[in-house]
Amino acid sequence: MKIKKGDQVKIMSGKDRGKSGKVLRVLSGDSMIAVEGINLYKKRVRPKQQGQKGETVLVPRPFSASKAMLVCPNCKRAVRVGFRIESAGGVKEKIRYCKKCSARI
Repeated sequence: MKIKKGDQVKIMSGKDRGKSGKVLRVLSGDSMIAVEGINLYKKRVRPKQQGQKGETVLVPRPFSASKAMLVCPNCKRAVRVGFRIESAGGVKEKIRYCKKCSARI
């Protein structure tokens, strides 16, 4: 999966189209992500202690990762992501890069 926890993403389709936020959780088996402030639903929470009132909280639910694009930290645009193998000092590592500006993500 090309999106990782902590990445900045922009929503390309759905009810939150055009919004952006930070990835909170990645469910790689289902190809789903949860983003802060996106796809919010109300959840009723029971009171924790006696005498305390229950409340309604907004919780971000996961949605399909195909509806989001990664925002490049260098060019600040929603971009496609590529992978390449770089060797530094004899150690090979797989890195993500921006397809528009070729910067490392």
